[in-house]
Amino acid sequence: MNGAFCRKGVDVTSYPTIPLEKYREYPIDEMRQRLNDFYEDIDRRRTVREFSDRPVPRDIIETALKAANTAPSGANLQPWHFAVVSGLETKKKIRVAAEAEEREFYEHRASEEWLAALEPLGTDDRKPFLETAPYLIAIFLQKFGELPDGRKVKHYYPAESTGLATGILITALHHAGLATLTHTPSPMKFLNEILDRPKSERPFLLLVVGYPADDAEVPDIKRKSLQEYASFIEV
Repeated sequence: MNGAFCRKGVDVTSYPTIPLEKYREYPIDEMRQRLNDFYEDIDRRRTVREFSDRPVPRDIIETALKAANTAPSGANLQPWHFAVVSGLETKKKIRVAAEAEEREFYEHRASEEWLAALEPLGTDDRKPFLETAPYLIAIFLQKFGELPDGRKVKHYYPAESTGLATGILITALHHAGLATLTHTPSPMKFLNEILDRPKSERPFLLLVVGYPADDAEVPDIKRKSLQEYASFIEV
């Protein structure tokens, strides 16, 4: 059923309901196997900072974005926008602006404690991957949406929703055989200007996407054990 009702002077149309036909249940043994296979695959995922300039077909990115758009969101308002950059000129502009913010961060904004935490990873203000990788995906958080008649509608839990969509996007790209890097220069308002996005959208992060360089290396880091990051309350 669907219909219209009024809440605080706003006309709202309820969604029609449909049978849950696409849900699939698996036998326990198959469930375990599927999860084990998924874990073994995603456990290989590593953030890389050395990218190849090998091209990636656009349809691969489009399908990964479709997967990201399946993420749950507050009131199903899907408060995100993905600006996909492949043009060399625009990538150059983004690199110049991002490195300027990064230099300010490393030289003035970051605390000694923060810099000490970053030191083992070997990061600095130089970001050549912003030009080398075939794609940059600037992810924007939308605080408000617009109805067909031009009225604004507030988005609920936009940060949480956009974070969920970003996680699915990263996982989808890994599943396809691509590498990613989450880049968060602060502030990132330059992305609104370079990519012509409205001020009502807040840059969430910049995702670097492509193949890793043939000689890419990553820090030898370890992940926490299950006992360190999870607890089970059974009473």
